[in-house]
Amino acid sequence: MTERTPSPGDESPLVVKETREQIEQTRIEQTREELGLTVEALTAKADVRSRVREQAAGKAAQLRDAAARAKQLVKEKTPDPVVDRATRTAAQVRNAASRAGELAASGAPGTLPERSGRIAAEAWTHRAPLFGVGAALVVLLVVRRGRRRR
Repeated sequence: MTERTPSPGDESPLVVKETREQIEQTRIEQTREELGLTVEALTAKADVRSRVREQAAGKAAQLRDAAARAKQLVKEKTPDPVVDRATRTAAQVRNAASRAGELAASGAPGTLPERSGRIAAEAWTHRAPLFGVGAALVVLLVVRRGRRRR
């Protein structure tokens, strides 16, 4: 027997069954595609963190643009003498800060350990008067405390 292709008028049960299966398979594929798109859309809506990040990035870009426009406007509207004076003042401040940093780094006029060591050595050489002053202070505090109790 030879296989014959179904003709449009041929409605044998086998042809009808195959046609139905093809239609059903096509519907299933379309439904899967639609479900996939729906899931993607729902996932995008549910991803609040990404949406917020996108909005924040957009707002940040808007703010940067606005700041750039404001900066340009200020540059255009500021008189030249003011710009020159501001430039000179900024240079002076940078120079002063640089000098202060250099002085601090070099430990200018005596670093703290050196100074405290010198003070301690000086106090040790003059310890007798210091002990006298300390003793007088202790006596003064004792007398004062005794008067309070009366």
